[in-house]
Amino acid sequence: MNNQVSEHQGKRIVIGITGASGSIYGVRLVETLLDLQYTVHLIVSNAGWRVLKEELGWNVTDREGALNEQFGGRPGSLVYHPFTDIGASIASGSYLVDAMIIMPCSMGTLSAVAHGSSDNLMARAADVMMKEGRPLILVPRETPLHAIHLENMLKLARLGVKMIPAMPAFYFHPKTLDDIVLFLVGKVLDSLRIEHQLFTRWGDSDADTGHQDNHNRKN
Repeated sequence: MNNQVSEHQGKRIVIGITGASGSIYGVRLVETLLDLQYTVHLIVSNAGWRVLKEELGWNVTDREGALNEQFGGRPGSLVYHPFTDIGASIASGSYLVDAMIIMPCSMGTLSAVAHGSSDNLMARAADVMMKEGRPLILVPRETPLHAIHLENMLKLARLGVKMIPAMPAFYFHPKTLDDIVLFLVGKVLDSLRIEHQLFTRWGDSDADTGHQDNHNRKN
């Protein structure tokens, strides 16, 4: 057991996993936050559970068992909320959380959030984040996009919701598919000012070769 006290211990982040392709993004995000000793409140839509089965081979007949198998043994705390539990703690603004991320975010969920729909826990929790002025991040995963998708994203962006589309970069020379996944996870953490070492940043190689030091001396 890890007895080291983390600066993140006691902090709460809500994670939503929808039915958009790319459930591995949400899984890796949960794992990373648990390793940082966050308390993660997890919501998975019914379509999200299907994608976890189809893309990652999860046995979803025992949902809580599947979560324990994937996330058990990590230093943080995982709290699972059924998708329809509209009376869960995170459905109330009086329950304090530090941020919410929906990753990946389907266009259906994005539309529900953009129009204030609260007929399930994921949409309600996102609505709470907006009304309370707390950080809300959506990671849309769809292509191509039509005008309604784009208008919904613009509407939410104007309301202060952060849009981080699932668009990987390649300047850090990823070697594996997981490298690409972790790049997106790292970009989400960057948006919340959470330190990590999930990918090599642009300019880090310059510092390793002394180019950055030369630049600093000139200034």
